[in-house]
Amino acid sequence: MQNASAGPVYYKGWYHLFYQYNPDGAIWGNKIAWGHAASRDLLRWRHLPVAMSPDQWYDINGVWSGSATVLPDGRIVMLYTGSTNASVQVQCLAFPTDPSDPLLINWTKYENNPVMYPPPGVGEKDFRDPTTAWFDGSDDTWRLVIGSKDDAMPAWS
Repeated sequence: MQNASAGPVYYKGWYHLFYQYNPDGAIWGNKIAWGHAASRDLLRWRHLPVAMSPDQWYDINGVWSGSATVLPDGRIVMLYTGSTNASVQVQCLAFPTDPSDPLLINWTKYENNPVMYPPPGVGEKDFRDPTTAWFDGSDDTWRLVIGSKDDAMPAWS
């Protein structure tokens, strides 16, 4: 099952589309991984091996939505939402195992994942969907937006 795109990026002559994917079939479940396809022209796509699978304590219930950012020095980094065994959503990083590979076949999860936990007042199961990061030169800070749910916010009708 292919679902929401996560981390579209152009890198070394290739357009990459990562997406939520269940390798077990067209069913919803907690084995959501990141599928991967690449194209030179956005018309013809090569399906590539699964980029990231849920295999760590911080993403054992799924490697969910995320984004890709190309850093000023040309390196690429993925930010994705992991879901723990208790369904706490955390933010994690991954890097290409071989940055010289234009197809970005293999990925390595950051050894200090997760890098962000839900802050106080934010629903632990509702801290997800990080955007592509951008650099704010006015104060030399990287910024991004993460979707969340405020536990204190009233329900809208």
